[in-house]
Amino acid sequence: MNRRVRGFSVLELLLALTLGLVLSLGFSQIAISARTTDASQQAAMLLQDDARFALGKLIQDIRLAGMFGCLATASIEGAPLAFDRPISWSATGDARSLTLVSAEVGEDGGAPDWTVLSDCSGSAHAYAGTPPPAVPGQIRFAIRQLTYTFEAGQLKVSTPSAPARAVLVDNVQAFEISFGVAAKPDSTPVVGYDPGPADNSLIRSVRIRLTLQDPDGLVKAQTWSVVAALRNRLG
Repeated sequence: MNRRVRGFSVLELLLALTLGLVLSLGFSQIAISARTTDASQQAAMLLQDDARFALGKLIQDIRLAGMFGCLATASIEGAPLAFDRPISWSATGDARSLTLVSAEVGEDGGAPDWTVLSDCSGSAHAYAGTPPPAVPGQIRFAIRQLTYTFEAGQLKVSTPSAPARAVLVDNVQAFEISFGVAAKPDSTPVVGYDPGPADNSLIRSVRIRLTLQDPDGLVKAQTWSVVAALRNRLG
C-alpha cells in the first residue's frame, strides 16, 4: 500500500518565516524599548542626584550666611570687611557668582578663613588664619567665605584660600538667583524678589532656579526651584 508523504509547501514555509521574523522584530523592539527606558531613568536619576547635592550645599550655606557667633557683628573685634556683606551677587561676562560668608558646619571643609572666639556675653574677636587657643568660657566659631560661580555649563565653588574654582556639578543649563527683600532694614517679612537689590541689608532669603541637562539627550532638561532663608536675619 502506497502512502503519500506530504511536506510543507513553499507558501507555508514563507508564512512561517514571515511569522517568525515578525515575532523576532517584536521581541527586539520590546528589548530595545526596555533598554532605552532604563537608560532614560538612569539619566533622570543622575540629574536628580546632582541637583540634590548642589542645592543641598547651597541651602545650607545660605541659611548660615551672616552667622558669626552669638554676638552681633558690630561687637566682634577685628571683624573683616567681609562680615559686613555676608551675601553678594556679581556678574562678569558670562560668569555669575554668589558669595556667602557663613559659619562652617562640621570639620570636613578644611581650615576656616576666619575664627571667632567669643564668650557669648560681651566679648568676641575674629582671627584670620590660626587663632590662639580658646580660654575657658570661650566658644570657637569657624567662618568661611564660599563663592559659587556659574560659567561654561558648570557650577563651581571657590574660597579665598583655594581660589581655583572646583567643579561642583556639570551639565548646568541655567542658574538663576533672585533675592527676597524686606521693606526696610529692621523688618523681617519679604515683600518681593529682586535679581539685584541695591541694599544688601534688605536681603532675607534667596530663590534659586537650577536647570540641568543630560549630555546624551536621553531626557529633557529638568529645573528645580528652591527658596532658602537667611536665618540670622529673621529675628
